[in-house]
Amino acid sequence: MTTVQPSIVSIEPEGAVVQSDRVPLPLPASSRRSRLLRITSVVAAIVAWQLLTANDVRLWLRFDTLPTVTDVVSAFAAQLRNDLFYLDLGQSLIRILSGFALATVVGVAAGIALGRSELFADVLGPLTELARPIPAIAVVPVAILLFPSDEAGIVFITFVAAFFPITVSTRHAVRALPTLWEDSVRTLGGGRWDVLVRVVLPGILPGVFGGLSVGIGVAWICVISAEMISGRLGVGYRTWQAYTIVDYPGVFVGMITIGVLGFVTSAAVELLGRRVTRWLPRGERA
Repeated sequence: MTTVQPSIVSIEPEGAVVQSDRVPLPLPASSRRSRLLRITSVVAAIVAWQLLTANDVRLWLRFDTLPTVTDVVSAFAAQLRNDLFYLDLGQSLIRILSGFALATVVGVAAGIALGRSELFADVLGPLTELARPIPAIAVVPVAILLFPSDEAGIVFITFVAAFFPITVSTRHAVRALPTLWEDSVRTLGGGRWDVLVRVVLPGILPGVFGGLSVGIGVAWICVISAEMISGRLGVGYRTWQAYTIVDYPGVFVGMITIGVLGFVTSAAVELLGRRVTRWLPRGERA
């Protein structure tokens, strides 16, 4: 991977601005070393797992009861040839993306309202704070009773899991905005809509994406748990089913799949956040 040198701008005699091509530079030694350490740590963990399980090591922990790396790899290869694996994968992604997208829209709007409207904060603020400590997975019985289908209930649980981190992060970001920015817009004749579009929305982007990053992780935890309890398809349901039939390599296949899905979606949110906020000083440093 290479870094990009800033473009060199020169002025021609006629006054035209000419931008030269960007010249790729090699990564600095510190970045290469960091990447090497990350890869080495993962490889070392896999090697240690294989050695402990293949040699039936039983110290305080019973590694002899766990499947080996080769067993999990074989099970994973078998799953990749099974169409049901991709059906479960797609079902979990649909659930997580639906609930997370809904939580993003409602959570950001609620966070802005809580941060800028005293009436909204007085009416719904206490209810939000009372409901926030309740684990989303505890809402499963309510979702089963409230919604006519398991599918809608799982999406609702995912929404609840992501809603509160996004709302709280957005609310704090709104309250942390310097009042000087809003005063400047109003001094120049701007109204409430101008303040919202030109000050609030751009200014809270770093805080919003911080909440989105936390929310997507919590949403994955809860959607997998909900699939285990009341799902019919999905990675969580298939992982629990593998446990009930004592298919421990299948359990690890499900765990690894969940980890990869969570990593990819979280990385996508982080990347989008850096792209959207790169015009800010914080975004440029990132």
